[in-house]
Amino acid sequence: MLNINKKIKIIATDFDGILTDGSVYYSSVSDEEMKKISYKDIMGISLAVKNGYKVAIISGEKSRIIDRIAAKFNLTDVHQGIKDKLAVLTSISKKYDTPLSEICYIGDDINDISALEKAGIAITVPGANYKVKAINGILITNEHSGNGAFREVVDSLLADKTENHTNSIS
Repeated sequence: MLNINKKIKIIATDFDGILTDGSVYYSSVSDEEMKKISYKDIMGISLAVKNGYKVAIISGEKSRIIDRIAAKFNLTDVHQGIKDKLAVLTSISKKYDTPLSEICYIGDDINDISALEKAGIAITVPGANYKVKAINGILITNEHSGNGAFREVVDSLLADKTENHTNSIS
């Protein structure tokens, strides 16, 4: 578990390399691409939403898979094809009148650095780019990308919650 001792209201995350393992599978018979997403992380999204967190996805790529995840959990803050992730994070902060200090950002690559540096909590995964791991104060999950890293973040946040929140999805 991560030691997160801050008030967090919004969990913003990159998609590829956090919710997926960063791999893309291409079909030889169609233009369809496939990505692996762990049910641990799907449960993590469900728990976060159930416990009152806003969950935002900020991806540098565009993917119908992201659309499907967003629809499944009624996520309204889904931004794809983004080059300036900090600008989007700042926009989300203003939309919910929530300071950046109350936003957790999870990212793994150089296009996440500006958002990670400004978020209240910056988190990455063990396989992240070395420049991301070098960010002052960044937390590194024990779990790897696409295999429960997002869930680990949510579980760590929920560990600090009071008894008026639930860790179940019933």
